[in-house]
Amino acid sequence: MGRDILGCAQTGTGKTASFTLPMIDILAAGRAKARMPRSLILCPTRELAAQVADNFVKYGKYNQLNMALLIGGVAFAEQEKKLDRGVDVLIATPGRLLDHFERGRILMTDVKVLVIDEADRMLDMGFIPDVERIVGLLPRIRQTLFFSATLSKEIRKLADAFLINPREITVAAASSAAETVSQWRVDVNAKDKRDALRSLIDSEKPANAIIFCNRKRDVGIVHRSLKKSGYNAVELHGDMSQPDRMKTLQRFKDGDADLLCASDVAARGLDIAGLSHVFNFDVPTNAEDYVHRIGRTGRAGKEGRAFTLVSPEDGKYIQAIIKLIGKDIPVFKNAGKPAAKQTESERTGSAGTKAEPAATEEVVSENVAPAKADADGAESSDEKRGGRSSNGRKKPRSRGGRDRERAYPGERTPGPGNVTEFPAQEARGRKPRRDRDDDSGNNEKIVGLGDHVPAFLLRK
Repeated sequence: MGRDILGCAQTGTGKTASFTLPMIDILAAGRAKARMPRSLILCPTRELAAQVADNFVKYGKYNQLNMALLIGGVAFAEQEKKLDRGVDVLIATPGRLLDHFERGRILMTDVKVLVIDEADRMLDMGFIPDVERIVGLLPRIRQTLFFSATLSKEIRKLADAFLINPREITVAAASSAAETVSQWRVDVNAKDKRDALRSLIDSEKPANAIIFCNRKRDVGIVHRSLKKSGYNAVELHGDMSQPDRMKTLQRFKDGDADLLCASDVAARGLDIAGLSHVFNFDVPTNAEDYVHRIGRTGRAGKEGRAFTLVSPEDGKYIQAIIKLIGKDIPVFKNAGKPAAKQTESERTGSAGTKAEPAATEEVVSENVAPAKADADGAESSDEKRGGRSSNGRKKPRSRGGRDRERAYPGERTPGPGNVTEFPAQEARGRKPRRDRDDDSGNNEKIVGLGDHVPAFLLRK
């Protein structure tokens, strides 16, 4: 009929096919012009855009339709060649599409069908200004399809701005989890999370599973921990290059790896065939992200299981999730003993190797409540500054989860005055390091500033 559509359905119910199949039928008649695509599909992440492109290749196998995929992390030249030949279907992320437009490589005056997929994720990632700009470049007479797994008030406001007299189609209750997914929570202390995760994996024996973390740094920590314990795991997060991300995802889809440690970059739209389990190593700070995470399993009518590790600091986040999905999450009681109460023999794996210590070099402040993650589960502003504290000084690296004095008591000894002696440095002829408050060697105090006087005030 060509009417605008506002579609809301649970993740994993086939929204991609719902707009891909009709578009192929509609676009079968007609011919594309150079640099002027006939239809446009906007996706929030590169992985989701690539997945939609794969679906178009499968569904349109017997149709002579040209398709181009515009995503970041890939060279412009190959994408420009496809645009020059003319494309019927253009699948893109907002940022890369605007890059091509500003280069003068694409015109959008011939777009007849616009699809905005995972609109709620667009809102979370801050892409709405870019989407509004792109919509402003399209012809006013077009059909717009607006899809989302959740339908909040903000999403409805966006729909009112982009759609004209839309037909609303809601397959399931908004912000609800699929009934095919069994949900469980595991109450555990933050420092015992990795032991609890390994215990869950050993007891559940998943065919394949995604392990979600809130921050990219934690993805690396969990991945290295699992690899060290002998599990076949790979990692996926936003700091990886695009070729590495695609290669890792393909390895997991092909079954070359059993476990995928990922940030929320893998939480939306990804369809992994037969995914049996989802483990939330961190409770998501945004309740709607929980619905998307566990929606990676239990797809296409298959059964799935989802486990969330909940520490005492996560109370308000888990309550927000319970309120959103409208039901309680039962406590899983068969996850084994907490790590702190296990004996040495119980902490030994099936292969006879001892599980790693509670704190290793990778562990950095695991007891801190999860910070609000960015679009890719980004780290805090301190981490973006290279591990510097708020006063600009570089944070010392921990050795084995403890500071240097406790780990190596004989290496650092206090000297006279404010000087801290380092025997190993003096042996190599290096000057002993002085306290920052005493860079000039003058111990004179300035009234009103206490013991912590800026060094520049002490200089002669």
